[in-house]
Parts: sequence; structure tokens; C-alpha cells
Amino acid sequence: MWLAENEGAKFWLSVLTELKNRGLQDILIACVDGLKGFPDAINSVYPQTHIQLCIIHMVRNSLKYVSWKDYKAVTSGLKMVYQAPTEEAALMALDKFAEAWDDKYPQISKSWRTHWENLNTFFGYPPDIRKAIYTTNAIESVNSVIRAAIKKRKVFPTDDSVRKVVYLAIKDASKKWSMPIQNWRLAMSRFIIEFGDRLSDHL
Repeated sequence: MWLAENEGAKFWLSVLTELKNRGLQDILIACVDGLKGFPDAINSVYPQTHIQLCIIHMVRNSLKYVSWKDYKAVTSGLKMVYQAPTEEAALMALDKFAEAWDDKYPQISKSWRTHWENLNTFFGYPPDIRKAIYTTNAIESVNSVIRAAIKKRKVFPTDDSVRKVVYLAIKDASKKWSMPIQNWRLAMSRFIIEFGDRLSDHL
């Protein structure tokens, strides 16, 4: 467990380096939020890792300054992009979105194009398993548990007291983790095809 005043690429680089030194040999796909420099930090330690920016985070950030009356239409337009059957179709949907909304919200399509290199990873996989790749919702659930536990205490005399509260909160929450990952068997079959040599020692 690591503690820091705030997260940044430098912090995550130190975490990843420690994990590598402790024996984590490989990461196949890393789904991350939009923290600047995070993908580069991952690839500096694990150069073969495929990076996928979390689609939910991208949509949330895109909607941050959208007026309420446009909210539903903009959301629908973005859904046409990330739910497209192929990357080519997704780029066409993004062009269509830009035509409709660039006059009012030019930053949205610009952001998606800027980050496309790390947004498009999931299009290389069958539609049935893409959701298992393109969202960090599972870890966000853990983060919400941690935030709730810390909010109750507010003041901590030492770093170890923080670690204890966080550890106990996660331990308690883990008792409720019973839902399997949707389509995981199908996903594993695809990963074996995609990453056969890198997975063979772990199956």
C-alpha cells in the first residue's frame, strides 16, 4: 500500500518500478484515467503494455461544461463513438459529432482526437468483451470505499494510522465482492490468442 499527498506520473513511476522489482513481470492491458504522464510511466517500466484510457472518465470530462439542455444529445453522440463496431466507424462517428458540436463545444472532439492513440485499444477486441477493458469502474468502486472511510476520521496522527483505516475498509468491502466479471471466460480466450507467449506460464 502506497501513500502520497497527491498522485502524479512521478508517484506512479515509483510504484510501478517497485512492483517490477517485487516480481510483477508483465502487464497486458492497463486501463487508466486521464492523469497526465501516467501512460508514459507505465510504458517506461512495462514497454509492451497496451494502454486504454477509461472511456467513462473521458465521457465524464467531456460533459463537464455541457449545458443541461444539450447533455442528453452530447452523451448520445459520444456513445455512437465508443460503441461503434470498428475503429473506422468510431472515427466517422467522431467526425459526425464534431460537425454537430464543434461550434459550441470544440474542446470535446479535440480532446478525443488528442487522446485517440490510447483510447482506441479496445477496438482490437470483440464487442462482447470491450467493457471489461475500457472502464476503471471496478477500481472506482474501491476508491469510493476508501474515500468514505477516510471521511469518517478526517484527521490521522500518522501515515500508519491511514494505512490501517484503508486496509480495514478494503478488507471489509472485499467480503461483498461476489459478482464475476462479465464475459470473463470469453475475454480470457481472446487474451490467450493475443498474448499467448506472455500468458503461457500463468495458465
